[in-house]
Amino acid sequence: MSVLIYALLLTSALLVALILTYVGIPLWGWTLYLAAILAILQSPIWLWTIAAAIALVLNIPRLRRWVISDRLFHLIQAQQLLPKISDTEKAAIEAGNVWVEGEFFSGRPHFQRILSAPYPTLTPEQQAFLDGPVERVCHMATDWEISQRKDLPPEVWADLKEAGFFGMMIPREYGGLGFSNTAYSAVMTKLASRSFTHTATVGVTNSLGPAKLLLHYGTPAQKNYYLPRLASGEEIPCFALTEPQAGSDAASLTSSGTVFEQAGELYLRLNWKKRYTTLGAISTLIGLAFRLYDPDNLLGKGKAVGITCALVPTNTPGVIVGRRHDPMGVPFYNSPMEGRDVVLPIGQIIGGADQAGEGWKMLMQTLAAGRGISFPATCTGVAKLTTRVTGAYSTIRHQFGLPIGRFEGVEEPLARIGGLTYVMEAARLYTCGAVDQGEQPAVVSAIAKYQFTELSRKIIIDGMDILGGAGISRGPRNLLANIYTATPIPITVEGANILTRALIIFGQGAIRCHPYVYDEITALNQGDFAGFDRAVWAHLGFSLRNGARSLILSLTRGHLARVPLSGKPARYAQKLAWASAGFACLTDYALLAYGGSLKRHENITGRFADVLSWLYLGSATLRRFEQEGQPVEDWPFVQWGLETAIAQIQQSFDGLLSNLPMPILGNLLRAGLRLNSLGGPPADRLSQRVAQLMQQADTREHLTAGIYLPQDPEQALGRLENAYRLTQQAIPILKQLKAEVKSGQLSADLAHQPTAALIEAGLRAGLISGPDSDIAYAAEVARTDAIQVDSFTLEAYQNIGHPSSLTMQK
Repeated sequence: MSVLIYALLLTSALLVALILTYVGIPLWGWTLYLAAILAILQSPIWLWTIAAAIALVLNIPRLRRWVISDRLFHLIQAQQLLPKISDTEKAAIEAGNVWVEGEFFSGRPHFQRILSAPYPTLTPEQQAFLDGPVERVCHMATDWEISQRKDLPPEVWADLKEAGFFGMMIPREYGGLGFSNTAYSAVMTKLASRSFTHTATVGVTNSLGPAKLLLHYGTPAQKNYYLPRLASGEEIPCFALTEPQAGSDAASLTSSGTVFEQAGELYLRLNWKKRYTTLGAISTLIGLAFRLYDPDNLLGKGKAVGITCALVPTNTPGVIVGRRHDPMGVPFYNSPMEGRDVVLPIGQIIGGADQAGEGWKMLMQTLAAGRGISFPATCTGVAKLTTRVTGAYSTIRHQFGLPIGRFEGVEEPLARIGGLTYVMEAARLYTCGAVDQGEQPAVVSAIAKYQFTELSRKIIIDGMDILGGAGISRGPRNLLANIYTATPIPITVEGANILTRALIIFGQGAIRCHPYVYDEITALNQGDFAGFDRAVWAHLGFSLRNGARSLILSLTRGHLARVPLSGKPARYAQKLAWASAGFACLTDYALLAYGGSLKRHENITGRFADVLSWLYLGSATLRRFEQEGQPVEDWPFVQWGLETAIAQIQQSFDGLLSNLPMPILGNLLRAGLRLNSLGGPPADRLSQRVAQLMQQADTREHLTAGIYLPQDPEQALGRLENAYRLTQQAIPILKQLKAEVKSGQLSADLAHQPTAALIEAGLRAGLISGPDSDIAYAAEVARTDAIQVDSFTLEAYQNIGHPSSLTMQK
């Protein structure tokens, strides 16, 4: 056989092998393929012998274990190539379940599943609650009034209790509203568009707190007693977890409880010092997390029982509440609290004595779903409000003779605001739909908490830049300053964003969502040689398949990825599939390169988290577009969101390949990605189109649906909306007059005079009618009024923040 033919045969064999790897044939299939190659190449008997020996070892599990897997088992243990998992980490990893995030770790996302996930809607009763009690509560006090009072007005507190806001997630059988997560999210979105104080107050009573823990873990007696009282607002709950020495590392809490016996009954003696407890200063019932000790083993669980959660009435002797923090000046109750020798019956443990020591698992299970609902809703409300405000302001605010929304420098941040708002609403509903169907997607919830808070921060900064002086001048007219001030709060709480990105999204996600890593770690920890053998060889095949898939999809720019879509959306789904293959491939490489130390390389895990996050956000965007029937008018926002997702993924890949320890392979991959990147950021033309649509009435209504819109033109947003509406009506009238100036029908000097002079000249010349002039004048008056900012007398300014300031403003 000539050298040329031999080379051609080998090349063909390698190409076929690449295709077979991409397809993913089983081990016995590779054995048959190898035999066919040896036969075609007329291989000598000694090569057949070697190949047969290898095939036997690989295909017979017991032989494979004896020759390879058992030795590999001990090598990985000795070199600590896989991370060790503590009990607290195990509880966090096992919290909730794996939903569509597992699709992205697979490297071959099943878009039929992703795009057919339930898309939630509101019932007529839930919509009526939004249109009735929520509308009423929003109407009762402006954000400025709340900030000046440093509290919600008494009538708002009373309405929140009476209407059932504190029991939205409590079932009807206990006196609650029994709302879905989607309905709760919609309420929070609307409240957030009015005031952050509303959401902080309502959120803790419905999210992580005594009610949530009681629903999942409480005894029947505890549920029957406390849940009706919580639903009615008779009890004001809080949850005390964070301590001075246990912030992000909440598992390191030092608050303690000791079991003791007295007169034949078991009791707890509790001591704690907590901080950052929302509603703590006014609470009547504390959900307390502490370490439980049982020196006499009275519970039969050993002396160090572990983290436990208990219900502590604040009127119990030894409980110290009443002080409060000042989080960025936002006047929701956030408080320190202490307990000194607080004695309670053992039955105050949530779930009773049987649940002693199960507190960390309770918290992780509850957070697994909760993170994905409350903050995403709040941040979406902020995003929608900012979209509404900037779209209107960019239309009515004129500079250099033009609305500022016509300037490219303003169009760029406008596009970010509108595009990201569309993406956030898509992901909010997508996540709510999953949780309402019983999913507890821990990793997706962490993605949602991190990304929504970060994206809303970007949106509000862009909004402040567009408003300029009107954004920074605080007062009753200002719509964004208080939100801007409050933005660091959701960034910080319920798992600071630095921790969430660097450790939770990918650090825990890689173990929880990867098809084989957790099985391998479990097998190693349990000394399960057979389980390890099964997992590690399946993992090897998985890695090879994703390597081949990533290479082939890269060479074909993703066109070979099969997706259940057509038209323009299909191309973006193919790119997400291509990105998923690269993500899965690099994940396995990082696990191999770093081993058990990967979680300490937080810059690397953070970039992986960004890829995973944008894979989810991009998929949610596609899901919304499909669910809503692919409306043509939404496509610019969808395209902007998808191109942003692809660009963010590409940027993270660049960072990974520049920093992963792969000197030769890394250079090749970097060169390949630069020549054949997934895609760049949205083009200027697309951003301009998004910005223009944001200033159109129909698009604004669709993009900001579900927020509070005051009808009173004396309120800040009502004034802005009125000016926008009148300005839209006046646009064709003023356009006609300006055309007459250009044509010479009106004096050219009018181009440099106030608009009122132009209107008057047009009316005198008979170029516009009386009613048209009235509309144009009204628009000019409203527009001028809407762009004014607040000012105060010296006395009023010095009293800002005091109750008297509410009557002193001028």
